[in-house]
Amino acid sequence: MQHVRLGRTGLQVSRICLGTMTFGLQVDEPSSFAILDHAAEKGVTFIDTADAYPLGGDLTTAGRTEEIVGNWMKGKREQYVVATKCFAPMGPNPWDMGNSRRHIMDAVDASLRRLQTDFIDLYQLHFDDRGVPLEESLGALNDLVRVGKVRYIGCSNYLAYRLAQAVGKSELLGIARFDSVQPRYNLLFREFERELFPLCIDEGIGVIPYNPIAGGMLSGKHDRSKPPEEGTRFTLGNAARTYQDRYWHDNVFDTVDELVKVADSAGIPLPTLAVAWTLQHPAITSPIVGASRPEQLDATCAALDTTLDPDLLETLNQLTAPYRRGDAPR
Repeated sequence: MQHVRLGRTGLQVSRICLGTMTFGLQVDEPSSFAILDHAAEKGVTFIDTADAYPLGGDLTTAGRTEEIVGNWMKGKREQYVVATKCFAPMGPNPWDMGNSRRHIMDAVDASLRRLQTDFIDLYQLHFDDRGVPLEESLGALNDLVRVGKVRYIGCSNYLAYRLAQAVGKSELLGIARFDSVQPRYNLLFREFERELFPLCIDEGIGVIPYNPIAGGMLSGKHDRSKPPEEGTRFTLGNAARTYQDRYWHDNVFDTVDELVKVADSAGIPLPTLAVAWTLQHPAITSPIVGASRPEQLDATCAALDTTLDPDLLETLNQLTAPYRRGDAPR
């Protein structure tokens, strides 16, 4: 397993990050442990979670994923870099969500308890909260870094201009700044190549993309002539509509059909090809790969040993160019 620096920091993270949002709903605890064990065997040392996970759950399940990760890490916490996030509702009160100082302070303590650790390596704001001044959120995160509960801070799902504003405010105030961003990125969603990624390269901000195989769409297993398969993200609780809106469209299926042909011609499994493609972008630090079965990690981790020749890369980029411009027809 390769390790690289997270942005401009000195923190080394594995080139593949294990995403855990399937743990606790799609995948029970014993199966989650098996996935974590398999990832560890492959050398994955970077684990990403969030307080609101599992995906597709509600307030009755929120926190279950962190509990599973915490149970698995007993006695071996020092071997892993752990990232988690806050923003989503974690209780019934209006202050139980968002990026206010109140919620950030409450959320980090709850995550520390569930993860059974006294520090979080990378603490991220899961979404941008336009109702809270950036100075308030950044000030709270800075205090967490100062007291040692958090080592580095990052954000997720931020647009380029908001990330630039946050970096500017941190530098002006002399406080901790975002060292990473977590955007959606794959062959079927490339819009962040235009503004966010150049900003991250210029500012030394690590990019930890999620959905590198588009929620399973880039496995090539889905059939447009049938309803989405039960147990996948396309049918899972409150996540089903999100994933169907993102990917369950004829033009996407048309593109996937073409990508399957390209992958077959290259002799590379499509999930491997998809992750290898994300890794070739100079902004990318560590793609987040998820799994509902341990063996699914074999194809995605194989991307580390897969080199895309210039002709193949050009074919992939041309085929998916509309998803970069944001003008792919629906």
